[in-house]
Amino acid sequence: MMRWVVTLFVLLTLFACRKKNNTLGKDLLNSNQYLNGITTDTFYLSSSVILEDSMVTDNVSNVVLGRYIDPVFGDFNASFYTQLRISGANPDFGNVNDIIVDSFVLGLEYVGYYGDLNPQTFEVFEVTSPMYNDSTYYSFDHVNYASTSLVDPNKSIITPDPINYTLIGDDSVQAQLRIYLDTVLAQQFISDASNGSGTFASNDAFQNYFKGLYVRTNNPSMSNGQGGVFYFNLNDPGTKLTIYYRQSGTSKTYDFLMNSICADFSHVDINRSNTPVETVNNNPLAGMKEFYAQAFGVRAKIVVPGLEKFTKNQLIHRAEIHLPIQHQLGNKYKPGALVTFATKKTAASQGYINTGVTGAYSETQKEFSADLKQYVQAVINKDIENTGLIVSPRYFINSAERIIFNGQNTINKMRPKIIITYTNF
Repeated sequence: MMRWVVTLFVLLTLFACRKKNNTLGKDLLNSNQYLNGITTDTFYLSSSVILEDSMVTDNVSNVVLGRYIDPVFGDFNASFYTQLRISGANPDFGNVNDIIVDSFVLGLEYVGYYGDLNPQTFEVFEVTSPMYNDSTYYSFDHVNYASTSLVDPNKSIITPDPINYTLIGDDSVQAQLRIYLDTVLAQQFISDASNGSGTFASNDAFQNYFKGLYVRTNNPSMSNGQGGVFYFNLNDPGTKLTIYYRQSGTSKTYDFLMNSICADFSHVDINRSNTPVETVNNNPLAGMKEFYAQAFGVRAKIVVPGLEKFTKNQLIHRAEIHLPIQHQLGNKYKPGALVTFATKKTAASQGYINTGVTGAYSETQKEFSADLKQYVQAVINKDIENTGLIVSPRYFINSAERIIFNGQNTINKMRPKIIITYTNF
């Protein structure tokens, strides 16, 4: 098991040099990029994948929720856990016999989504074991929860709308997923807050009384090519659990909050059985045709053995990597805008080193590209071993993005390449 954290490798091979007046590769470099040096682009890139299943996912910028099934990557299913906080100690609900609960709504503010916007069935459960804000939670972790969903069974199927504003009464707010819970729990909260038991005396008392929520989707009939995953900001003031009630005819509300003080984490299950990703993982040579990256689980790896033919008296001016991908415009499972590059200091190192470089996606070129000159120079100078590069979606632990890269032996037109410009000194 590994943690949720970092980025990916890039594998490349064999090189040969050619002088700057050679035309091969010049369509990818402007003349002012040659810097009176030598340019070579004849490296052979070796590519494969690294599977991960144990990333740390607690208290990141957003949680993920939903399911999609991809014919290449498999079944991606995300859920999340969170604590709640009271909006004020010892709330005064007055005469509880005068209270009528109209609705009990979990409002989750969207920050994005991946896939389609078809209906999904949402479930919410009461967490029955303590959660702790200073604990570490991984993507494979579960916390004990009750067996019965709190969602109103007549309102569990929801069509997500992360694009348009949400109307709450007469107010238009940022897009929210609004899950209607059974009002019995709201009535219990009001009663327990008013009976002198002390359960609402402080946040610690409340979290000991009600330990949190587990939110998931339940879509057993979903087919290949269907589904979507949604991103929510639990720290936004708009994200909260609200009791809407009337007291003696007057409409009122009481909020339960989620913020950075609350423990929260995403749980993600990915089933890759009998998928192309599993094939490449079991047989790395298959990655020479195409290779993959996916948030929460798959990092692409590329190695360039040819870098060892450089010497320390050669200064790298540019090292442009071009990673063409397979994606048709309009396909709902699209690549993200950025990928990150990491490496290892030595083959025996346990963790990754972030190169500090991101690769940007070009819709017109259908590729990710980046300048890796510092990484290449570090390999040449023997500061790090040539273990390769690890390539990951930029939002590896809080998205559902996936990428299909062309390998060196692709049947498609564009192949991955690295173009290095250097001078001798």
